[in-house]
Amino acid sequence: MKLISIIVPAYNEEENISPIYEKLVQELTAVPYRYEILFVNDGSRDGTLKEILKLAEQQNNVKYISFTRNFGKEAAILAGLKRVKGDAAILMDSDMQHPPTLISELLLGFEEGFHQVVAKRTRTGDPKVRTFLSSLYYKVINSITDVDLADGEGDFRLMSRKAIDSLLLLSENNRFSKGLFSWIGLSKKTICYENVLREGGDSKWSFGSLLNYGIDGIISFNTKPLRICFYTGFIVLFLSLVYIAYTLYGISQRGIIAPGYFTTITAILVLGGIQLISLGVIGEYIGRIYNETKRRPNFLVDISNVDEYDES
Repeated sequence: MKLISIIVPAYNEEENISPIYEKLVQELTAVPYRYEILFVNDGSRDGTLKEILKLAEQQNNVKYISFTRNFGKEAAILAGLKRVKGDAAILMDSDMQHPPTLISELLLGFEEGFHQVVAKRTRTGDPKVRTFLSSLYYKVINSITDVDLADGEGDFRLMSRKAIDSLLLLSENNRFSKGLFSWIGLSKKTICYENVLREGGDSKWSFGSLLNYGIDGIISFNTKPLRICFYTGFIVLFLSLVYIAYTLYGISQRGIIAPGYFTTITAILVLGGIQLISLGVIGEYIGRIYNETKRRPNFLVDISNVDEYDES
């Protein structure tokens, strides 16, 4: 009988650990698979770890990893994928917004031979501004990156052992899982479900963290911003030459009329702004190169009941 692994990252989700486990067991006992549930405590500051330990003591099918601090969801996903032993793994959030009732549909896609079965949610119930910004973001990112990302598709998905092993071959530190899932390719099936609103606790994603995550998505999978800097510089140079020629022609016809302070300060500000933007983009890439050369681990484990754990 095949083994299915469930990976559940958790950060300050004390009140949702027990409910998500009960719902998972309810669904998993109804399918013809053995299963293991791996909770990854991402440095929670509340009683999340305590709730996980309580389950692990009582249930043999519960595994856990606990980080020394909050390393982020990307590190939690990577830690889970490195340690699960299943023929396939299902990634799920611990906030109850990824409905366990879809597990049977995900497994059906796996049985059909798909290496990735992705759950795509609608935007029902989301604020209109957030829905608009999300739609705009995906249009922009798909137009400039080398991977195809779909609005509503997130981490909630089933991955076959081949997909897991393919993903683990990518050793980069600055990880953007949505892009990596698309980059590895392999056969894929998408199932849709209605958006589920959070019942307990508050979202851990602030506007700032979402913005940073969005920037990671744009930077991680293309070098087009660098090319944009080149084109922008070329266009500005061309316009500057045109303006210089026009100014020289005016001077030859009418002589010097104004001292030119406004023109000078405008040019300095415009060109200075473009230079700062370009340096910022270049700096973003240099920063990533710097982080990669240090080869720091993606996470550090505080405690774990998973055998032969590898922290790299």
